[in-house]
Amino acid sequence: MSRVRCDKTAAWAKLNDLYQTQGRDFDLRQAFTADATRFETFSQSAPYVFADLSKNRIDAQTESLLIELARETGLEQHRDAMFAGEAINRTEQRAVMHFLLRSPADQVVSPAMAPELLKVHATLDSMLDFAEKIRHDAAYKDITDIVNVGIGGSDLGPQMAVLAMQDFAIAGKRFQFVSNVDEHELLSVLAELKPQSTLFLVASKTFTTPETMLNAHSALRWFKASGGQDVARHFVGLTTNLAAAKTFGIQTCFGFWDWVGGRYSLWSAIGLPIALAIGAAGFRELLAGAHAMDQHFQSAPLAQNLPVRLGLLDIWYRNFHGFSSRSIAPYSSALRRLPAYLQQLEMESNGKRVDMDGQTLPFATAPVLWGEPGTNGQHAYFQMLHQGSSVVPVEFVAVKNALQGMPGHHEKLIANVLAQAQSLMVGKTDVGGHRDFPGNRPSSFLLLDALNPRSLGALLALQEHRVFVSGSVWGINSFDQWGVELGKSLAQDIAPRLQSGDVQGLDGSTAGLLRRLRAT
Repeated sequence: MSRVRCDKTAAWAKLNDLYQTQGRDFDLRQAFTADATRFETFSQSAPYVFADLSKNRIDAQTESLLIELARETGLEQHRDAMFAGEAINRTEQRAVMHFLLRSPADQVVSPAMAPELLKVHATLDSMLDFAEKIRHDAAYKDITDIVNVGIGGSDLGPQMAVLAMQDFAIAGKRFQFVSNVDEHELLSVLAELKPQSTLFLVASKTFTTPETMLNAHSALRWFKASGGQDVARHFVGLTTNLAAAKTFGIQTCFGFWDWVGGRYSLWSAIGLPIALAIGAAGFRELLAGAHAMDQHFQSAPLAQNLPVRLGLLDIWYRNFHGFSSRSIAPYSSALRRLPAYLQQLEMESNGKRVDMDGQTLPFATAPVLWGEPGTNGQHAYFQMLHQGSSVVPVEFVAVKNALQGMPGHHEKLIANVLAQAQSLMVGKTDVGGHRDFPGNRPSSFLLLDALNPRSLGALLALQEHRVFVSGSVWGINSFDQWGVELGKSLAQDIAPRLQSGDVQGLDGSTAGLLRRLRAT
């Protein structure tokens, strides 16, 4: 499909003029004073998520031009092409259909996608049946520890979701995640385990991911050396490479497809640890929440489409205000791994410097995402947010109703998140000097009624589609990750040199470091 890159549109030029004349000096406090309905205008409900965007440096004119930009760049057609199963991942000639993983079995899809939907549900049913056996069958009652061995999307998504759903997790089973090739991580996990009560999940689509396979083989050696019996019972493959898994000793495998990118894979067989934690019904609820957000993204008008509004706001901040990062502040300990998950989702997707045609972009793309859960962050980096020289938009995530509670805790948590969003905006300038808070610092506020499988699914799908929006408008391919490959290939070259000492062809720094590492 032929599309216009954002900087070639009339709307881009208009937005630049608007920023120069009004946007640069936009003051949130004045905006609220001038418009008593600002909260209603810039807040909305979407499936399982309420969003308050009113504390952002936007007005109706800005948002209208941003929507005009989306239309001029063909966002709607690009979105529809994705949901139609077209190969929008042009650099790898693949469709992008992670949404199909959460589509109901009776969903009406194109003839080309119908066979894929059948495969999705056959695998889903098989995986969830297996999860229920591990959770409840007497034959598996001795399995008390589940260790997921993966990296990237095969680790970040499942780990984040299992932690987020701890209030729904089965009692009597512990979940561990190993991703780093630093042996300390694996050893610290293995030190708490017994082979006869441990189930290992080896998560690698190709069963060749270097970090995952190194950890998996080390776990297998530990299992055998510690008296473990029956590898096939205690190791499961989340992979499509059945032959390699069989050679490893694995007989039970659950696969997924090339149209599932790693950072979009928690909805697939990679989500087995989630299903083991919250059960088949809970996992289906997670999928249902995401599907509801998919439908919202597909059908809601752009002006009331929450992923679109968030993605366009990201463009306004990155390309016109020049804000180079965004802080994620989940005021929920259960969501403590959400910032790490979103880092991969956004920076691996949109951390690109060329457009779809391979042309160098004259504008910035993905911001740096970072953060910690509240209230911890308040006593760490919030000092910079309030008084630092750089403006950093903040995205607060809060939960209205706590599922469990000790008196006073949740109320104090909510009071803090409201106060932080308020104080970033209003500031305090009547003291001066070291106690001066400039205010006018923007933030968004995402509110869940409760943190449960449906709301988590909706929240994550919202973030996926938001990343799609900004990437689409920028004219980049959000679904490849070639930047991950170079370091991997160089590591394969360097590893044998650590044994041989050969530095021929290396740059001076790498050669010097290698010699120092080998020195006795």
